[in-house]
Amino acid sequence: MLHTLFPRDHWRYLQSCCARELEDFAAWLTVGGYSDENIRGHLHRLRNALERSGEAGAGTHVSSDRLVELFRFPQASPGRAVGDRSTRRAYQRFLASQGRMDAESADGPHARLIDEYAGFLAEVRGFARSTIAQHRFTVIEFLSHAAEPPQPISTLSATHVERYLSTKAAKITRQSLQHTVAHLRAFLRYVFDRGLIPHRLYRIDTPRTYRGEQPPRAMPWLQVRRLLVSIDRTSTAGWRDYAILHLMSHYGLRPSEIVLLEVGSIDFERRTMRVEQRKTASDLLLPLAAPTLRLLRRYLQCGRPKSSHGQLFLRARRPSGPLKHTAVCDLFTKRARESGLPLEGHSTYSLRHGFAMRLLERGVGVKAIGDLLGHRSLESTCVYLRLDMKALRTVALPVPGCDADGS
Repeated sequence: MLHTLFPRDHWRYLQSCCARELEDFAAWLTVGGYSDENIRGHLHRLRNALERSGEAGAGTHVSSDRLVELFRFPQASPGRAVGDRSTRRAYQRFLASQGRMDAESADGPHARLIDEYAGFLAEVRGFARSTIAQHRFTVIEFLSHAAEPPQPISTLSATHVERYLSTKAAKITRQSLQHTVAHLRAFLRYVFDRGLIPHRLYRIDTPRTYRGEQPPRAMPWLQVRRLLVSIDRTSTAGWRDYAILHLMSHYGLRPSEIVLLEVGSIDFERRTMRVEQRKTASDLLLPLAAPTLRLLRRYLQCGRPKSSHGQLFLRARRPSGPLKHTAVCDLFTKRARESGLPLEGHSTYSLRHGFAMRLLERGVGVKAIGDLLGHRSLESTCVYLRLDMKALRTVALPVPGCDADGS
């Protein structure tokens, strides 16, 4: 492969101390869908980094700190520094795919305890890596807040817990605070069971939240249209984001449903779209309007890169691959910010809620709306009725003893 990529000076790479590593990295980049030009750039920068350090690379394990040091060139120009960071991230993903990235370790006086707790969550509790990362963040933040300057873990008290939660409560919502309390409870139970603290500090009251205490926030249709118009479709990412937000606003799809869509989910002849609703474990067959069909055809021509992946929407950056539902939320935030519209407090679900409200205003029955939204129960759909103030006024009962004019 090195012969093909570097027909003139391939000998520089084949005679390098890291030739095998470069060959494996090139194969991984090719499978990932990188262009030949990008692969040549990554190989050139990786060869410089490995040869400068004198490391062969093949088969060795690398930590994140070592990886940063490997690509640190003090005299690098701003343009070269960007390329070095890009190669470092790609090389890190390559190492992770081979299981050669050493586990991250926490810093500070309680680093060992935090690492042991993370291992407990993985091996005993069976938590996913993302969940463990959330627990680690809470524990590190709590210990740095409660034990400043650094103090033994045995000195933790209820005062430390209350002080930390009071500070946290001023920054986040009650719903988010519930997760923080759950993380803190689990950690404090862990250290108590091992005799590291003398008191049962994990007995913490969680903030109360109530179902339906806040009505869903729906984005007005005029703002939805302005948001879609503001998206620049001169790039592949612009076409992709426009198509995603169009489907969410016109068909009420969840982010999790967007990322599960495949090219085969769209039937252009029958003008339908099959949606896999993971939340209800069922499929929904939606009719597609003519403008949506034209948009999807245009997206497949101009916005979707050629890939062996079957998903309809792919990452704009290499390596190519399916999106995660969090990426859909991130792209909404980005496009909302770039639009300049007053969309603070809105999220992807504001498009879904706005879709439900438009159906309600047009006289569509609540049961039909619930079926389109994929709700298990009618109760979940009825919450949208709280937003239709005109409909609520029509069912208001007159106050006894008052005239129609309110006198």
